Amino acid sequence: QVRLVESGGGLVQAGGSLRLSCAASASGIIDSIGIMGWYRQALGKERELVASISSGGTSRYEDSVRGRFTISRDNAKNTIYLQMNSLKSEDTADYFCNARGWTGRLWIEYWGQGTQVTVSS
Repeated sequence: QVRLVESGGGLVQAGGSLRLSCAASASGIIDSIGIMGWYRQALGKERELVASISSGGTSRYEDSVRGRFTISRDNAKNTIYLQMNSLKSEDTADYFCNARGWTGRLWIEYWGQGTQVTVSS
C-alpha cells in the first residue's frame, strides 16, 4: 500500500501564500509510485483536481489555479509540494493528496486524509 502524510494547511488571508506537502511511503505489493497530485473539495462541491505531477516532472493544473499554484516533486523522498500564491477565498477547501502505486500489474489509487485550507477575504 501507499501511505500519504499531508501537511501545510491552515488559515491565510486573501493574497497570501501556503505550501502543502505530501510524503508517500510505499510498502507491500507496491513497486513504485507514479503520478501524484492534489485534489480539493469545497463545501457542497465535488472533489476536483488541482494539480498533478508525474515521476518525470510533467505537471498539469486546473485552469483557476494555473499561474498561482506550482506543484513540484522530490522523487528521492517521494514527496510532492504545492506552493499556493495569491490565494483567493474560492481556494478555500479540504485538499487531498493522491498517489498511484504500481504493483507490477496494475495501478492502485491512494488518498491522504486531507488538510484544510481556509482563505479569509
